[in-house]
Amino acid sequence: MPETKPIHDANPNEAALSPADLVRIEAAALEQLAQRLDGPQRSSFDTLAEAIVTAIRDGHRIVLAGIGKSGIIARKIAATLLSTGTPAAFLHPTEALHGDLGLCASGDILIALSYSGETEELLRLLPVLPRLGITLACFTGCITSQLALASTHVLDVSVDREACAHQLAPTASTTAMLALGDALAIDVSNRLNFQPQHFAELHPGGQLGRRLTPVRSLMHTGNALPSVLPTATLPEIIHEISARRLGMTTIQLHGKLVGILSDGDLRRLFEREGPEAFHRTAGEICNPTPQTIAPEPFATDALEQMEQHKITALVVTADGTRDTTVLGILHLHDILS
Repeated sequence: MPETKPIHDANPNEAALSPADLVRIEAAALEQLAQRLDGPQRSSFDTLAEAIVTAIRDGHRIVLAGIGKSGIIARKIAATLLSTGTPAAFLHPTEALHGDLGLCASGDILIALSYSGETEELLRLLPVLPRLGITLACFTGCITSQLALASTHVLDVSVDREACAHQLAPTASTTAMLALGDALAIDVSNRLNFQPQHFAELHPGGQLGRRLTPVRSLMHTGNALPSVLPTATLPEIIHEISARRLGMTTIQLHGKLVGILSDGDLRRLFEREGPEAFHRTAGEICNPTPQTIAPEPFATDALEQMEQHKITALVVTADGTRDTTVLGILHLHDILS
């Protein structure tokens, strides 16, 4: 049964509302929701968020359910919860009545979305949920509806008007549901201490995944890592830089960083000393204070560090300082490619 809203006589002037005016109607609905979250609804929001955190820590998950446009919003909220570290799933209420309720387990929280609070398919689930040990929460525009009265947690998404002259198309109300779901997902992820590295693990693909690639996945290691001893002569240094094709080499002793030399360093050395440069060793002419980074930061962090210091390579060490074991080299080209 589709959700129903009261049908009002259309205001003739409303038909002429501009697209900007229609957006302002939805913006007003969001401001109204924000005021409730700042005031009387904050306690209910916090209680639901903490209940979700407790359920997740106990090994349970969050299930979203809705019909029609509310169902589409429920799917999106479930996806946002998943991508921010909260186990979640979407359950179609009709399919739930025919076996898919097995998706839920005792201890789970089911969040039902229904503006009217009288969606038939959701109401038919009400007698079953307590028997299965499932906690019911809802987003609704009617806090006295059957769905709201049966719920342990109720969040109000009521709006003064829809962005529709006939007050029929769910517009401002679904926008409010979506914003509330986003707020809940992010608040819960904060309470669960969800960190950027966790986000990266869940988003390996596309541009976002590339931006969140950790340094350890891009750096040159093993035989690809240019390295010479502090006693290396200039021909040995030049050979190593040319062979590894990174435009530089590390100088290491027993796996510890002594310094680095770049092809630019060598050019400047020849400009200063001419043929005398051939009598110098790597330990004598290296840069003893190169920029280093740990393997955990993301590609974007490394790029920012390179841009800040106007360099094209970073030495990757165990803890990001010059005093620990060298793990690899990260070159600017590795990030840009």
